[in-house]
Amino acid sequence: MAELKNDRYLRALLKEPVDVTPVWMMRQAGRYLPEYKATRAQAGDFMSLCKNHELACEVTLQPLRRYDLDAAILFSDILTVPDAMGLGLYFEAGEGPRFERPTDTIDAIKKLSIPDPEDELGYVMKAVSTIRRELNGAVPLIGFSGSPWTLATYMVEGGSSKTFEKIKKMAYAEPMALHMLLDKLADSVILYLNAQVANGAQSLMIFDSWGGALSHSAYREFSLRYMQKIIDGLTRFADGRKVPVTLFTKGGGLWLEAMAETGCDALGLDWTVDIADARRRVGHKVALQGNMDPSMLYAPIPRIEEEVGHILAGYGEGTGHVFNLGHGIHQHVDPEHAGAFIKAVHAQSKQYHK
Repeated sequence: MAELKNDRYLRALLKEPVDVTPVWMMRQAGRYLPEYKATRAQAGDFMSLCKNHELACEVTLQPLRRYDLDAAILFSDILTVPDAMGLGLYFEAGEGPRFERPTDTIDAIKKLSIPDPEDELGYVMKAVSTIRRELNGAVPLIGFSGSPWTLATYMVEGGSSKTFEKIKKMAYAEPMALHMLLDKLADSVILYLNAQVANGAQSLMIFDSWGGALSHSAYREFSLRYMQKIIDGLTRFADGRKVPVTLFTKGGGLWLEAMAETGCDALGLDWTVDIADARRRVGHKVALQGNMDPSMLYAPIPRIEEEVGHILAGYGEGTGHVFNLGHGIHQHVDPEHAGAFIKAVHAQSKQYHK
């Protein structure tokens, strides 16, 4: 493998010194870029794009050609694991992901098998190895998965949900069934992420998109417990260096201390958290990633630059901060505004790394 030319993202996650604060964006390979739309049209639909390793590599690299980003993230979807379990994933126009066969009974859960990442998910591994080769050491490659709780919400609900009625009913009325499902998903994610590392991923991220929908105690029981299980089972060294792991619970500001106890290397913050407060609470234990509101990229460029400065000042001096948005970039953002955001992070952060 080619030697890494820019490793400031990995260094910041491990709280090692950096020259400037590294930056990447969640969903940086996405619909705000005209070149992405063209490649997706070429693929035919979203899952066909995910399953074509050459096109998945192409869209992963597109934002790196435009911007001075400090990391690439595998182009894939969090629902690849439930799809490989045979649930019949499809995308409804305007409604997002749906499953033909929801996992909403204990019988359905018992029948689920744990997918082999090199077989049923081999297309993801092919994409990882292709991207890593094509990056040629320019920046690190981030691999990822959804959290067991988040994957389970889609599987039990049959798709997206605003109320989480079915899965919460299972959590409170049939907790043993839900724990069985979450356990299978944690085992699947461990295999899936370790296979990504074996194929070239240099950092890992667990997206807990729906953890914030849970009550205080239910979060620990149904979400954090299984992310802890994953962290305990991950490959943490490859290519002679540590493979950092970032946990991100959207709406998870209440639980930063508990998340920092899992043994992860970094916590992703959404935009509802004050980064100065987060650093006071957990910054001695973990690095922090975040956390500008993605909608700020609709603002005039001087306002974007002002907000970047505000967040950098909030974190303050020293390493341990990876700048990002508090969630994924919106599809109608002007690519020029994204570029101004990335430049502002590098330019304004030098003063904090003396």
